[in-house]
Amino acid sequence: MTKFSKAFWVANSVELLERLAYYAVFIVITIYLSNVWGFTDIEAGIISGIFSATLYLLPTFAGAYADKIGFRSAIMIAFGLLTLGYSGLGLLPTLLESAGLVNYDMTTTFSGLDSSLFRWSILPVMALIVIGGSFIKAVISGTVARETTSATRARGYAIFYMMVNIGAFTGKTVVDPLRKSMGDQGLVYLNFFSAGMTLLALIAVFFFYKSVKTEGQGKSFAEIKLGLLKVLGNGRLIILILIVSGFWMIQSQMYATMPKYVIRMIGVEASPGWYANVNPLIVFVSVNFITSLMKKQTALTSMTIGMLIIPLSALAMSFGTLIGTDYVLGLHPVAFMMIVGIAMQAIAESFISPRFLEYFSLQSPKGEEGLYLGFSHLHSFVSYLFAFGLSGFLLDKYCPDPRGFATEEAYKVATSHAHYIWFVFVGIGLVSAIALLLYGYITRKIDRKTLIN
Repeated sequence: MTKFSKAFWVANSVELLERLAYYAVFIVITIYLSNVWGFTDIEAGIISGIFSATLYLLPTFAGAYADKIGFRSAIMIAFGLLTLGYSGLGLLPTLLESAGLVNYDMTTTFSGLDSSLFRWSILPVMALIVIGGSFIKAVISGTVARETTSATRARGYAIFYMMVNIGAFTGKTVVDPLRKSMGDQGLVYLNFFSAGMTLLALIAVFFFYKSVKTEGQGKSFAEIKLGLLKVLGNGRLIILILIVSGFWMIQSQMYATMPKYVIRMIGVEASPGWYANVNPLIVFVSVNFITSLMKKQTALTSMTIGMLIIPLSALAMSFGTLIGTDYVLGLHPVAFMMIVGIAMQAIAESFISPRFLEYFSLQSPKGEEGLYLGFSHLHSFVSYLFAFGLSGFLLDKYCPDPRGFATEEAYKVATSHAHYIWFVFVGIGLVSAIALLLYGYITRKIDRKTLIN
């Protein structure tokens, strides 16, 4: 029986709380920005894309700094900032109204924000979440690396990923009941729920997180700079990050495109939070089994299998508008095929993500786990930056906001090719899968040649 340290379990437990908080907000972030703040699809896509991308760009630098100040201090800073950020997302709409700066009707939207500079006041609040989250990305996965051995690492990351998905499932569960019972007011109030979760995590870290693994703590800024230059100059890792970004571009559509897509194609009775919950549920059930199944295979082999599945998931999503109007197992066809596609993504994720983190952790020298595991998240910086922006343009072209149409017939014509959105991501997935196959072939050839010489 594999035994892990107390620090390992505390880190994984607070990761669950952080993911719970994050996904409760993130699953409806584009709806929140559009319905509460009055941003267009394109503006909401660009803002949430930059928000998400920056959240995954900063962990490289936050991780390097966390190695210096110690993981415990870094986690406490992170949860403090996250609590302030989520509280701000909930408080700001009401504060602006109380100050008489905007007129706000909780059941609809801010009025007059289309031309008001005050709607951009949301950005500094979102920045707090970005900075706090960037420490979490590096430090929790870095803790798993420090608190495991090469023999237990794959198992450790499988547990870590299972906890991530328990948090994701729970977070997404609260969204639809709030949105359906309270309208846009629910989108505001769920931020207080997230703030409560991160505050609980902060308290847990303060009382229970302690690790004897302090390699790298107290290093100079010159040493941090040297480590950063070393990891940023690792061409093989950068190429792998760019390739795996294709997977995350498709995966991120669960947040960028899917919520608006299903509500617009099905109606307000659609439940995007529940559809998205299929992902963490399947990952929770399958990740340990798949990791055990693939334990004798290389991390690259496991990731390649996942990358071959992912374009098929986007293809399945496109079928929702093509298979007719008859309900399938009591579900609207768009909802049914969305669930099928999301389930396929979850299987792909179980093959890819734990082994991807393991791969990076094995490259990291002692005392630089935060830096390397932070660097591993750059794939999401690349994918979210492009995926959310692309989503905004695709929605605007193929599945626009129904409020901009005078009649239902006109709207049906405008959305007659809504499924084209998913064809774009099929193409991205295919290119990424082929690229990873070539990457594996070339790197194995180079390694064999190096071994011979």
